[in-house]
Amino acid sequence: MSAVTQIDVSEEEDGLRLDRWFKQRFPSLTHGRLEKLLRTGQVRVDGARAKANARLAAGQIVRVPPLGAELQPAPVYERAVSDKDAEMIRGTVIYKDKSVLALNKPAGLAVQGGTKTERHLDGMLDALTFEARERPRLVHRLDRDTSGVIMLARNARAAAALARSFKQKDARKIYWALVVGVPSPRRGTINLALTKQGGPRAERVFAAEEGDEDARNAVTHYSVVATVSDKFSWVAFMPMTGRTHQIRAHAAAIGAPIVGDGKYGGVKAHPGGEIPRQLHLHARSLDIAHPDGGKRLYVEAELPPHMKKSWTLLGLDERDARDAFEGLEA
Repeated sequence: MSAVTQIDVSEEEDGLRLDRWFKQRFPSLTHGRLEKLLRTGQVRVDGARAKANARLAAGQIVRVPPLGAELQPAPVYERAVSDKDAEMIRGTVIYKDKSVLALNKPAGLAVQGGTKTERHLDGMLDALTFEARERPRLVHRLDRDTSGVIMLARNARAAAALARSFKQKDARKIYWALVVGVPSPRRGTINLALTKQGGPRAERVFAAEEGDEDARNAVTHYSVVATVSDKFSWVAFMPMTGRTHQIRAHAAAIGAPIVGDGKYGGVKAHPGGEIPRQLHLHARSLDIAHPDGGKRLYVEAELPPHMKKSWTLLGLDERDARDAFEGLEA
C-alpha cells in the first residue's frame, strides 16, 4: 500500500481488537511497527487516536497509512470444492445465523487434513460462506469416525467468543453411544487421566500411570439410558474435558467399549450379526453461550444412518434419553 486508505469495519469484524484486525487484514505487518504507527497517530479510528487493544465496532472507519509495497492486504485464495462435496456439506447444516453455523458431521469425514487425508471438512469450508465475506472457522473438533454436532464461527469475533466458551468449559456436550455390556454403576463419573504414546498408533491414548509427566486430566459423566439384556447399553456421555479419544478410552476403561471401536475395544467391540461395524458414537447436542451474547444456543443432531439402524434393530426409543443427566451438578 502506497497511499492512505480508509477501511470500513465490517459486521463480521465487530468487537475485534484493533491489533487483531490488522493481523487479519495485513498479516505481514509486525506488532512493533503497528505500535509505532499507533503511537505516532498515523493509525486512527473514526479520526481519533487508538490503542492496540481498542475494540472495533461495525461501521467504524480505520485510517491505514502507507505501508509499503511489501505489505499488501491479505490475499483471498479460491479453494476448489467439488460440486458434489459442496452439495453434501451444505446439506449437513442444521443451524445458521450471522455469527454461527452448526453442522451434523457425517461419520467418516475428517475435520482437518493430515497424512493421506485429502478430503476433510476444513477443505470444504469455502462452500459454507453463504452471504458472509469470509469462510467460517473451526473452533473445535470431532474424531473422523464420530458423527454429530460441530460448531463453526462465521467471523473472527464469534471464533474468539466460542473458543473462550470451550476453554472455560461453558459448553455442555452430550454424546450418545451404543456400548457392549452394561456399565456398573449405571450412572457415574469417570475420572481417569490419559496419556498419548508414540509409535505407529500415536493417535491412541492410554490410562496414565502415576508420575507420568505427559498425563492429562480427563473427566466424563455417563448415564445408561437403556439396556438390551446384558449385551448392549445405550449410554449418554458428557465429557467435562476435551482430550483426544476421551470418551472412547473411558468407555473401554469401565469395561463397556463402544460398538465398532476396535482400536479401544478389540474384537469385543464387533459383536457381529446385523449391527454395523462402524463406530457407534454420536455428538448428539451442544449447549453453548451464543457469541453475540444475551442467550444460549442449543443444537441437536439426528443419529447417522448406521446408528439409526442399530436403534431400530434393538428397539431403542430416542425419546428415552431426555432426562439422562437430570439433577447432575456439572
